Amino acid sequence: MILTAAHDLLTQDLLAQVTNPTPESPPLADKIMKLVRYFTWFVLLSGVLAIIYAGGKFGWEKWGGGAPAAPKQIAGALVGGVIATSAGTLMNAIIGI
Repeated sequence: MILTAAHDLLTQDLLAQVTNPTPESPPLADKIMKLVRYFTWFVLLSGVLAIIYAGGKFGWEKWGGGAPAAPKQIAGALVGGVIATSAGTLMNAIIGI
């Protein structure tokens, strides 16, 4: 009897007061998104510059006969670029927005 009364109290009174809130963007959201876009461009520019640098170093190592360390740098820059450019897609898939 006590459990039934508690159940009725919870389902009728308390749950009736809970509303479905509408989503609202937080304050300064437009400025934060602008900063995120700047960081995205910086990451993409850094990746392109890393590939160009590693390509030049690879040519220098081939010509000079040094130890080939540049292929690892090129592969690292490519993997980093793939991760950086797919970060938004991955977060949307995980969060489910």
